[in-house]
Amino acid sequence: MTLRTLSISGLATLNLHSLNNEGGEGNHIQTRMVDVVDKEGNLHPVNAVSGDMFKHIFAEHFQAIAKEEGLTLCAGCQTLNANRLNADPTFEKVINGKSNTEILDLLPGGCALDDVAGILITQGNRALGRKSVVEFSWVPGVPDKVKTGSYFHVKYDPQGRGKTDADDGSNKGQAIFHRPASSGQYALVAHVEAHRIGLNDITREYAIGEEERQKRLRAVLRALTLTFLHPGGAMRNTQSPHLTDFQGVITTSNHSVPAPTVSALNDDFTAQVKGIAAALEKMSGKAVGVHDFGSLAQFAEKMSEITV
Repeated sequence: MTLRTLSISGLATLNLHSLNNEGGEGNHIQTRMVDVVDKEGNLHPVNAVSGDMFKHIFAEHFQAIAKEEGLTLCAGCQTLNANRLNADPTFEKVINGKSNTEILDLLPGGCALDDVAGILITQGNRALGRKSVVEFSWVPGVPDKVKTGSYFHVKYDPQGRGKTDADDGSNKGQAIFHRPASSGQYALVAHVEAHRIGLNDITREYAIGEEERQKRLRAVLRALTLTFLHPGGAMRNTQSPHLTDFQGVITTSNHSVPAPTVSALNDDFTAQVKGIAAALEKMSGKAVGVHDFGSLAQFAEKMSEITV
């Protein structure tokens, strides 16, 4: 496997979505807001989708691909159990009495999803971490280029118009509520440490063979592509996002120099990435791959051309 690291710096245009909300207050659903700082040092409150949400989207796509390709999945990941390997009684028996080093040797062979997505092993009163191979940033809106509106909705009850019928707490009557919908341009950064697939982080030796590592990396790249082409999240049943544009740059490295990233919160992020890549090549004497894209189709095409 020659690919060592891969990074994506992108600017996505999403319209009328509600992918990540904080909860509700009364009959109003509250969207997630964060503060970002511009180059002049000014704070801006903007709508944002958490990196946790994108990591969850990636894990679902990877699990489906793993099943399709016959990659090993633990009992928990077979059903997308949130506890994953910790919900597998067979693994609990296998690691009984084992050291942390021995457990991290067993983990990659036990589940491809836990290998690439990371996990905190808590079985047997442990707290043994396996760091994720794939990293996602928060996905904040670009200041002055994102807006959230609140829209009126009603659960229509033809038998009791005008009645709330809320005395028993059953919420069976007609209910009025307000949903958010956000539109704008969003900055995202993702990074893949391909060289860590199957790696025991203590011994720094691989616990699975090269052929299996390549299969997992191909699945990672497919799942990462689908994560941005088909983002999941909250309220998709009626507010599936209009993903209208995606532009940015993919960088790759086959050596110790990590594939560079610059957030799309910076207006000239693509030029910055290219400049950094050129400087890193000059310093190390080794090439850093730069693949820019100007649309969703070009992004998918560039990802399909990356060799492992």
